[in-house]
Amino acid sequence: MSASDAALKMPRRPLGRGGPFVSEIGFGGWGIGKSMWGRTDDHESMKALRAALDCGIDYFDTAYAYGHGHSERLIARLFKEAGRRATVSTKVPPKNMEWPGHPRARLERVFAPDWVRLCAERSLRNLGVDCLDLLQFHVWHDGWLQDPLWPELARTMADMKAEGKVRRWGASLNNDDPDTGLALVKSGAVDAVQVLFNMFDQRAADRLLPLCREKGVGVIARCPYDEGGLTGTLTRETRFEPEDFRSHYFGGERLLETCRRAEALTRVVVGPKAETLAAAALKYCLSFDAVSTVIPGMRRVTHVTFNARAADGRYFDAAELAEIAKHRWVRDYYL
Repeated sequence: MSASDAALKMPRRPLGRGGPFVSEIGFGGWGIGKSMWGRTDDHESMKALRAALDCGIDYFDTAYAYGHGHSERLIARLFKEAGRRATVSTKVPPKNMEWPGHPRARLERVFAPDWVRLCAERSLRNLGVDCLDLLQFHVWHDGWLQDPLWPELARTMADMKAEGKVRRWGASLNNDDPDTGLALVKSGAVDAVQVLFNMFDQRAADRLLPLCREKGVGVIARCPYDEGGLTGTLTRETRFEPEDFRSHYFGGERLLETCRRAEALTRVVVGPKAETLAAAALKYCLSFDAVSTVIPGMRRVTHVTFNARAADGRYFDAAELAEIAKHRWVRDYYL
């Protein structure tokens, strides 16, 4: 299949009510940012970005925090060299640089209006655009809706839309609890949310996804592979470079437990719809119609071509999802 044929076959979904249609598989841009993922080669990253565009992937998710804008600049370079653009989302880092977001932190120390404006302008320059398609808060906690500064921040968000600086607003929800964004979705202040969602951590399916479907809010599913735990490639002997955050994520007994659970899940999901655990991981997320796009990280062309093939419309039905639900495993290895 040629790249043009693959692009035509890539299914697309709306990024929320009234939002742009985007590819079911999006490009997760953390890994190409040269931060926290060990050695990363820009030449290899650019090849992956070009392959993604050729495969019909037209949603690119990045953040200033991914290498202090390095990921943003690589994506801008892609569009300049390709002579065409796609939908891009980036994120405002918390001013206090704390992940996850805590309600004890005052909004002024996390997303003060002037900080949000400064970061938006910085991302506009990095991406080489006049308007950001989707700007997300890189952490979120619903407690901030009660902060005295929230009305001012909400006005700033509306003003930046009116000024043509931001088309749509969103929030990347805390890893440790997807329910910390329920009130934000209900408020109507955002057009999309990004949430950790995979076959291990299925919590978003309980309340967040149904609410987003009801409110017409787009959902960007991140970490579908559990940082590698659901790729089927980890073994008990796998080791990561010290600068790779996964050396902590899968440290100690965590790797052994992850492998054990992944093996059990493989016996359930591999079959006619998914030839591998990794394919099943992407198809799981896309089995929920509230999900607009799923954004695995892609640092090599082989990652891109494999991920793009998973978007074939052959997803899990209710009975199959009920079996997968038995393998729910909630924990937070990011801490």
